Amino acid sequence: MDVSVYQGQIDWNTLAEQRISFAFIKATEGSSSEDPNFQRNWEQARQSGLRVGAYHFFSFDSGGDTQAENFIRAVEPAEGMLPPVVDVELYGQRPVLYATGSSYDRYLAGDYEGYDIWIRNIYWTPRLKDGREWTFWQYTDRARLAGYEGEEPYIDMNVFNGTPEEFAAYPEK
Repeated sequence: MDVSVYQGQIDWNTLAEQRISFAFIKATEGSSSEDPNFQRNWEQARQSGLRVGAYHFFSFDSGGDTQAENFIRAVEPAEGMLPPVVDVELYGQRPVLYATGSSYDRYLAGDYEGYDIWIRNIYWTPRLKDGREWTFWQYTDRARLAGYEGEEPYIDMNVFNGTPEEFAAYPEK
């Protein structure tokens, strides 16, 4: 699953009991915004036993360098964390690239070899235009789970493209 401030107060232990293996948590947006719930969500999700990763909501209003600095200030690298979901080359870990199917086809297809893809397609299983395999798939934005109360009643759900053993070893160094 992936969450942001819109899910409000999250009971991570309750969520972790619902057959969820991992969560991507919104950390930052643009060059200066940090999700007000990020630090609490980050710590509590890790304490619940879930694998966690942080994501940055890219803004076209500022440069990538200042956005990377914003993300780096907010997210302390942790053992076992999933790769960041932004292009932050100074971070020391190759990021996952998130896109809708049409954005992937328009901007990413045929490029960025070696980068894992997190694709959003709430209608059908993604088939990437250039034949690449996706790593994560956001398959719905309308799930409801116990354990959170916020402005948004729904939560995004995602799946890893691999076995439980492959996920446990992800990302391979």
